[in-house]
Amino acid sequence: MKALSVVGYLMMVGGLLGLIFYRQVFSPSPFVIAPQAAAVGLITWARITFGRRSFHVAANPTEGGLVTTGPYRLIRHPIYTAVCLFTVPAVIAHWSAVSVACGILVLASAFLRVFLEEKMLVGRYPEYRQYAARTPRMLPFVF
Repeated sequence: MKALSVVGYLMMVGGLLGLIFYRQVFSPSPFVIAPQAAAVGLITWARITFGRRSFHVAANPTEGGLVTTGPYRLIRHPIYTAVCLFTVPAVIAHWSAVSVACGILVLASAFLRVFLEEKMLVGRYPEYRQYAARTPRMLPFVF
């Protein structure tokens, strides 16, 4: 599972780098800027809440207990949510085969990582099932 999570991470980064390389990330439209700014805020809030725990390329539940505060009390995967929230407006604003392909790569790999991490979290933290039952994965009332 960890090896597959590394592949997912590399695909996500590859999709984002593709959007950057083809200059299909930013837009002057407030309909792009607003969600991308919110995404940056969400990822920053999540990282600050997560604390000094190290970042792992492979999905790997860290020591120190399950984090259920900050954005984690609203959604289980705020960092992946932020990546998707940053990517989708870019794809819509620069609609092309390249942007759609890069966007699909980012979203598919984020979902892959979500499901892999959840399998590992259930094994690591028995209380994760209760947390998951009351907290949406990424989008309240939807997913």
